[in-house]
Amino acid sequence: MSGNPEGSQHLSRRRFGTAVAGAVGAVALSGQALAADGATGTALSADADPARGFSGGGKPEMRGSWVATVANIDWPSRQGLTAGEQQAQLLARLDEAVARNLNTVVFQARPTADAMWPSPFEPWSEFLSGTQGMDPGWDPLGFAVREAHARGLQLHAWFNPYRVRNDTKAEKLAADHPVKLHPEWLVTYGGKMYYNPGIPEVRRFCTEAILDAVRRYDLDAVHFDDYFYPYPAVGQEFGDESAYQEYGGDFTDKAAWRRNNVDLLIQELGQGIRRIRRRVQFGVSPFAIWRNSSTDPEGSATAGGVETYDDLYADTRKWVREGWIDYVVPQVYWNIGFTVADYAKLVPWWADVVRGTGVNLYIGEALYKVGVTGQPAAWFDPAELSRHLTFCEDYREVRGHMYFSAKLLPQDPLGAVSRLVADHYQQRVHAPRR
Repeated sequence: MSGNPEGSQHLSRRRFGTAVAGAVGAVALSGQALAADGATGTALSADADPARGFSGGGKPEMRGSWVATVANIDWPSRQGLTAGEQQAQLLARLDEAVARNLNTVVFQARPTADAMWPSPFEPWSEFLSGTQGMDPGWDPLGFAVREAHARGLQLHAWFNPYRVRNDTKAEKLAADHPVKLHPEWLVTYGGKMYYNPGIPEVRRFCTEAILDAVRRYDLDAVHFDDYFYPYPAVGQEFGDESAYQEYGGDFTDKAAWRRNNVDLLIQELGQGIRRIRRRVQFGVSPFAIWRNSSTDPEGSATAGGVETYDDLYADTRKWVREGWIDYVVPQVYWNIGFTVADYAKLVPWWADVVRGTGVNLYIGEALYKVGVTGQPAAWFDPAELSRHLTFCEDYREVRGHMYFSAKLLPQDPLGAVSRLVADHYQQRVHAPRR
């Protein structure tokens, strides 16, 4: 695929797995920051900080795992399980993190313009029952928050802002899905369906859909991954020309307009989170190459075919410098010494970006590459991930790591997880806070 420094294999981890307007007006950004926990029914104050289930020692350090629900990558194992089976599998994901002395689970609560909680904005997720909009009979996000906290884990709720479907099967959308009610919001591109980021009503809707979860639950963070405008599809143009003509009057460059659309989403969502519950963090895990130095002398010494600034219209460096986010987790999904995108060059570049900003830097680690056919030889060495953490010890800006993905923790490919824990995670510590 074009734009991939590893040839045919796409670099984003997400690739390998592959209401409505009235409700927007009903929920104001400045609304009361008291909500009922969907799992327990208990009221949560705006700054509640309930005791987490252990007394950690040592310096706070992020040790996180991503629990992907899109395409049932990590949870639930398949669609159509009973509520009891789904709960048991989710508890296993949490217990596996605790067993390896991790302290954070990043739970994907909104994978494809749907919800893992009873949202008034979007339908129940298809990845629960197999049918979008079907009530699973329980509240996965509320359950995840409560059970994570009982185990001393932070729970970061992970939202995808614009993706509607990973295919073009509009017939599988719930009858009351927002794009059924607002077909002008939809763009089909690269064999997938997206909300159009260039329409202001879409941005406001997506922001409110996410803030609904912030109001309801005692989240430790709101989390985005690398998907903003979609990754480039060869020979196709993202169909937002009409939106650009209507809303892009202040811009002579469509790329700058697109970047501004994403900037506004990040800025406004961060402001909304802080108004509702000040201690909730806002973090982003971008594709690790902001720009190559061949494109921009301030970019990294890489030769990636995808650059977030130019291809996803996500100026991730700006978000750090402006303080719009609380932490950044670049997906440095390459081995030390990889020619096109060297782990040992990207980590120092990101350390320079965050230095002096107050934004926490964590490194996204490619556990999913360990022992996989077709990967460079380094990924067949059980010590590669452990070496990454040793390397990062020389950069005080690096305050921890996150691993994709959670189901691989118990699988322990090549013994790499056991090696990582033995070398670096012998005792539990708390995760950093803002």
